[in-house]
Amino acid sequence: MKKIFFSFVVLLFAAGLSGQKKHIFSFSTNDFLLDGKPFQMISGEMHPARIPKEYWRHRIQMAKAMGCNTIAVYVFWNYQELSPGVFDFASANRNVAEFIRICKEEKMWVLLRPGPYVCAEWDFGGLPSYLLKIPDIKIRCMDSRYMSAVARYISRLSVEIKPLLCTNGGPVLMVQIENEYGSYGNDKTYLERLRKLWLQNGIDVPFYTADGPTPYMLEAGNIDGAAIGLDSGTGDRDFAEAKKRNPNVPSFSSETYPGWLTHWGERWAKPDTNDLKKEITYLLQHKKSFNLYVVHGGTNFGFTAGANAFGPKHFQPDVTSYDYDAPINEQGRPTAKYFMLRNLIARYVDNKIPDTPNPIPTIEIPSFTVSPIAAFWGELPPPIYTPQPQPMESFGQKSGYILYRTKLIGHKSGKLTITEPHDYAMVFLNGKFVDTIYRDGGKWTIDLPISDAAYPQLDILVEAMGHINFAQYMIDRKGITDRVTLNGMTLMNWQTFLLPMDEKFIRSLKPQKTKNDNNGVFFKSTFDLVETGDTYFDMSNFSKGTVWVNGHNLGRYWDIGPQYHLYCPAPWLKKGKNEIVVFDLFKKQNTSVKGVRTLYDF
Repeated sequence: MKKIFFSFVVLLFAAGLSGQKKHIFSFSTNDFLLDGKPFQMISGEMHPARIPKEYWRHRIQMAKAMGCNTIAVYVFWNYQELSPGVFDFASANRNVAEFIRICKEEKMWVLLRPGPYVCAEWDFGGLPSYLLKIPDIKIRCMDSRYMSAVARYISRLSVEIKPLLCTNGGPVLMVQIENEYGSYGNDKTYLERLRKLWLQNGIDVPFYTADGPTPYMLEAGNIDGAAIGLDSGTGDRDFAEAKKRNPNVPSFSSETYPGWLTHWGERWAKPDTNDLKKEITYLLQHKKSFNLYVVHGGTNFGFTAGANAFGPKHFQPDVTSYDYDAPINEQGRPTAKYFMLRNLIARYVDNKIPDTPNPIPTIEIPSFTVSPIAAFWGELPPPIYTPQPQPMESFGQKSGYILYRTKLIGHKSGKLTITEPHDYAMVFLNGKFVDTIYRDGGKWTIDLPISDAAYPQLDILVEAMGHINFAQYMIDRKGITDRVTLNGMTLMNWQTFLLPMDEKFIRSLKPQKTKNDNNGVFFKSTFDLVETGDTYFDMSNFSKGTVWVNGHNLGRYWDIGPQYHLYCPAPWLKKGKNEIVVFDLFKKQNTSVKGVRTLYDF
């Protein structure tokens, strides 16, 4: 008897130490049930990869103070698997499990959106670019090579998230299967295989799918037994379509859009707030669960921004900021939209909404000068020789820039055509800049001038501006993806120089003398701070390029707009001396930079 009593006490003690109260999340025909009772998810989506880890808790608290009880979380496969079989769930803002644990500490539930494909205006929709090294790869289907990589990813990610399921005392209520698959394909075997892989790896919470509220999308994208997410569910008609697809499971608005994305060359997206208020009012009045995509967008730091394309000659790269005109802006501050939603939600929920957290301090940085220190011509690695140009993925490069070089034999001037340039090319003849060729629009031919050289040197520098993340043109290799011709003659025998512009590359830069007529120049300077705070570096004096501050890649800028200010969070700055490096394709002389407080220049 004593032994039994002792064992019981040990079990109680262990349970008390763990503090893990387990929950059951389930479905009725109309409702989501938490421990058997109807539960309305009021979810706000944010992505840990787009938010400095030091701000994770603040952003979660901001969503809670707006009235949310749930956080939806995208996991970007290509951000976690750095190369085939090499995963990182610890460095920088890659610790997804820690983000979810913070959600639990803040008493927030979690909807997990792990892909493998996610869209999200993220490079390649979250798929790893190493897949594109396979010439005939097919994605988002039962291609065995794709599925082998998917299985490896699901197995590894499951190790991180299994302890965080509500069935194990964590906050994760549901896991999404793929994303908006009905907009892409109709392989139900593939979707069922994904569900089976999660189950085999111990993921025992319910699943859901998310698709547009049309019959064909729901038929192709939803699988039996999975709840139906609607992107978006705005009224009776949308939810009726979900019922037609499957009357035995609940549906919800899995992506209600308070804002929208912005491409380079467009105006900032600013959707009408009255339409949003009408949609949220409907959802609250009818006790429909919903997820705001996004409540806080964050930033496409580095080269992580994706792109859209709806034809081989169409290309729309996304800006660096993922502000999204969301209720919580890029810098984490509440907007007028935030307070409208907070006041609206407060009318329908029983619990008192907490006070809004204090904002993160911002600073201005007085104008200072950055000076040329090197041109990319002096930073070239050893060349790789190929008969014809190959895309960067063939060489294992994910993003950045790539330089192609050949000697002109036969034709030496005339009509130069790059077939399928991905994405932005600069053409040089004997080291002199000639013209640019941009993927969008299909104007891929320029005039190559006459040269005095016996065998002129042709150089083509190509910038990758984000792998396509949506629809039918996602097989999107970067660099020169087909061929280069001069007056119809295919140019052969190329040297290729890889320029990933990663942190290691930037650290290795060595000062060198630059010529006044160089293009593709690195600028560098230091600036002193007596205090740190969030800031935006104003790049309006530059043309097109990338910025690094203290080794952190802030992302791309481009003078076609609309983004001229790049967000730099306070944790990436320090008191005292700070370093900035700028790579610009066109600027050549000393240029000024300053720090401002806001994203917008108006």
